[in-house]
Amino acid sequence: METDAAESIKGSDLLVRCLEAQGVEYIFAVPGEENLDFLESLRSSSIKLIVTRHEQGAAFMAATYGRLTGRPAVALSTLGPGATNLTTGVAYAQLGGMPLVVLTGQKPIKRSKQGRFQIIDVVATLEPITKFAEQIPSADKIPCMVSEAFRRAEEQRPGAVHLELPEDIARERSDNCHMAKVWLRRPQPDPIAIERAAKRIMEAKRPLLMLAAGANRRRVSDSLQALVDKTGIPFFNTQMGKGVLDERQETFLGTAALTEGDYLHCAIDRADLIIAVGHDVMEKPPAIMGHRGYARVIHINFYAAEVDDVYYPTLEVIGDVAGSIERLVEQVTPQPHWDFDYYHKVGRENRLRIAERGDSDDFPIKPQRFIRDLRTAMPEDGILTLDNGIYKIWVARNYLAYQRNTVLLDNALATMGAGLPSAIGAKITCPERKVAAVCGDGGFMMNSQELETAVRLKLDLVVIILRDDAYGMIKWKQEAMGFESFGLDYGNPDFVQYANSYGAHGCRVESADQFGPMLTQCLQTPGVHVIDLPVDYSENQRVLTEELAHKECLL
Repeated sequence: METDAAESIKGSDLLVRCLEAQGVEYIFAVPGEENLDFLESLRSSSIKLIVTRHEQGAAFMAATYGRLTGRPAVALSTLGPGATNLTTGVAYAQLGGMPLVVLTGQKPIKRSKQGRFQIIDVVATLEPITKFAEQIPSADKIPCMVSEAFRRAEEQRPGAVHLELPEDIARERSDNCHMAKVWLRRPQPDPIAIERAAKRIMEAKRPLLMLAAGANRRRVSDSLQALVDKTGIPFFNTQMGKGVLDERQETFLGTAALTEGDYLHCAIDRADLIIAVGHDVMEKPPAIMGHRGYARVIHINFYAAEVDDVYYPTLEVIGDVAGSIERLVEQVTPQPHWDFDYYHKVGRENRLRIAERGDSDDFPIKPQRFIRDLRTAMPEDGILTLDNGIYKIWVARNYLAYQRNTVLLDNALATMGAGLPSAIGAKITCPERKVAAVCGDGGFMMNSQELETAVRLKLDLVVIILRDDAYGMIKWKQEAMGFESFGLDYGNPDFVQYANSYGAHGCRVESADQFGPMLTQCLQTPGVHVIDLPVDYSENQRVLTEELAHKECLL
């Protein structure tokens, strides 16, 4: 990096040094002309540059790194169209609580010969969907602005932040080299709040644990397992809370894949107290809790609840969540008046229901058979990343997660196009683990060009395309609302040839009994593998509409 006798440093060099000081390992990028000084500074850095094929993919990959590690990676783009392409990935991180730092370039701010060419107000564009969005006005400001950006990205609630680096600021010199990383420690919960929560739990007749996205962390998982082991209180999870605790346990009742009306909601409706751990209303509601619901709600999280018609807690325990649960383990003792019999009946019924048709030989494959074979093939610590579609509901209901952060689905922004880039980000972050992406054909094609990124990086990755030649989620809802099928069908390329053209390995399933062995072989064989799997979504209407509409909770 360039320095002079006075020890001043070029702005882009200073920015890279600050990123190194923050511990940045990866920058995912589609660079442009306005980033060239930064690229030159990055060339001799310890930070690894991952060039992607679309800015959206770069943001998804960086956000997934943040989701798995709790530390931000960086997504980089140029100004104008490059920055606007980032916005979906930025919103994905912001709503999903994933730490992400976004860097964008800009024309010189002091003097420019290009008028308004390509210029939009990127800071104003990203401000509503980030925690922090600022233009760097001088090279001297780089160290403090980088420190503040990373602090904001990592602190509770985690999310996306944005810094804009104009070309002339990248070239400006500075002698401000203070770049120490801010050390943060989360506050412990208030002892009185813990006492009240413990008292309320022990007074309840049917307490129930709900585990959500904010609980998907190692220390939180460990402390929650200790609470369940000591008390026997049953638990369920939200979609983004899958894997917080091992879902093979008898105390696990199921995942709230729908907001109401599923078998699991029979148990939720009987609860007189729900202990919500790591939840906020950015997630799609797993149930109506408090206020219009029947049960009282205790909110345990790093930050205060956002009260809403669907989520109305009456007691909040704010602070380090693992510390909160550890204090509850100390104070809560099993009570003779607790009655969990109905919960256990619901749990058994739910397990029986989701196992139905798991052995079906029908083809195109039934969702239940697909998930049974998927769970059989994936190792306990294997990571599954999902795009957004009807299969997300089936995976949430039927696929049991054994470890935390092994099912990476998005139920906050719930965007299509994230499955493949998220899998790439997960494999880069956890290279020793098996990773598979589950995508609908619609979502896959939104960022399918990132196959080239995966092949170029020599990743071992499996992509499963559930092909129904339609926007299946909306088609199911169209049918459920009594409308005629209209406007949701499309054609697809030959996915085998498409994969092969990128240097990946394409294969097509032609019978139900082929899928399991094919997936196992792909997971065990190096390289990028794409499986074209035709799926029969008629089960959506039969199970998720008709069966649930006629279910009874009198078990």
